[in-house]
Amino acid sequence: MADYDYDILTIGVGPAGMVVSAMAAEMGLNVCAIEKNKTGGECMNVGCIPSKALLRMAKTRHAVTKFSAFDMEEMALPKVNNPFPAIQEKLTFINDKKYAKKFSKVDQIVRQGAASFVDSHTVAVGDRKITAKRIFICTGTKPSMPPIPGLDTVDNVLTNENLFNLETVPESMLIVGGGAIGAEMAQAFSRIGCKTTIVQMDPHLLPFGDKESGDLLEEVFEKEGIDVYNSRAISKIESKDGRVVLSTKEGEILEAERLLMAAGRTPVLDTLNLEKAGVNYTPKGIPVNGNLQTNISHIYAVGDCNGNYLFSHAAMHQGMIALMNIMRPGPFKKDFRKYVVPWTVFTEPQISAVGMNEKQLKEAGIKYDVIEAKYEDYGAAVAEQVTDGYVRVFASKTGKVFGATVVGEGSAEMINEWALVIQKKIRLADIMLLQHSFPSMSFLNKSIGENWMMNMMKVGWLKKMMGLMMR
Repeated sequence: MADYDYDILTIGVGPAGMVVSAMAAEMGLNVCAIEKNKTGGECMNVGCIPSKALLRMAKTRHAVTKFSAFDMEEMALPKVNNPFPAIQEKLTFINDKKYAKKFSKVDQIVRQGAASFVDSHTVAVGDRKITAKRIFICTGTKPSMPPIPGLDTVDNVLTNENLFNLETVPESMLIVGGGAIGAEMAQAFSRIGCKTTIVQMDPHLLPFGDKESGDLLEEVFEKEGIDVYNSRAISKIESKDGRVVLSTKEGEILEAERLLMAAGRTPVLDTLNLEKAGVNYTPKGIPVNGNLQTNISHIYAVGDCNGNYLFSHAAMHQGMIALMNIMRPGPFKKDFRKYVVPWTVFTEPQISAVGMNEKQLKEAGIKYDVIEAKYEDYGAAVAEQVTDGYVRVFASKTGKVFGATVVGEGSAEMINEWALVIQKKIRLADIMLLQHSFPSMSFLNKSIGENWMMNMMKVGWLKKMMGLMMR
């Protein structure tokens, strides 16, 4: 048997790498983790966490502007990085204290260069070569730069990687892409005093979701002064007199002070030398089986780098599944593809979904009913002035849930209940009978069960049976 330096080696210490490294070390395995940038990866440092700080600040300012008698025009606009001294202090605390404790049993190699394969069991970083019995590739993704004519001539293009380093609020910003990053940052920057405009090739905002939720968000954006150009082909982008000018094939010419590119993600694979390990890969990522193994059985690709479900929570879940599978015999291994993946876009209103949407159900030929509960019909939502939104569930006649969309206040929390319903095959009758805390927004989930039952009462044979029982 070969003698390796480590049992487990992780390349990348973002959400997936953190789970693999920390759990493996707690199991008593000898673990090494390599990270070329900061522990926590993109999500912690330049993604999910700092963006939520900006969104919170923007939401607070928007609420004051909306409900206060103060003249906000006379108030100085806040700087974009105002919340970041505090958030960076907190992140430093997490990295230095919480993560330091969690990773105390892990040999970490941080900021010593990018890792690259020498062979299928050996990785080089800096001037070191490290061998491991099993290797987990957890390198994530980076912002895509589409081949738009002139884009390479624009100085200081913003992406999520440098967006939070801004020192002042731009007067205006063009955002290419209407997905989660584009939508969240459009609303956040608009609310702190920046004129934002979204331009995208897709037909509606949040193209990975359903059209109605994207249209509802666009209506909110219109009220807040955010311009959205859907179904647009960009012919060129250029710099003119210190401004960014974007031209579309449809004839529009748009300009702004800054440009934010939020047009998709690209897996980070270029420095790995995967050929030397014999690992197959494509421009979309590293193909894996249900156990998250690559074509080289002792090498795993976990998280965004495999191209499946580009979410931090999915990456963490995959890391856990992959590590657990090492210890499970064949018939007992878990297939990560069999677990549902909820998602949320943290705009206001929040937009969340899980399972199949209506388009997918129609394409699959699955018969379904639509059960809906609207925020505007719920007293608590009216009282709190958060009436934009709905809970919509796609289910069979017998209450089997295929998918759910929640648009509105608290949807990020509410969608998890529907994820559990789908994964554990819970029926709508059980949701109806489950007591929900009142007047929480999640009471709307219970309303779905009640509305489903009311619809059932309209079925002819059931209605007759109820009538006979009452005689």
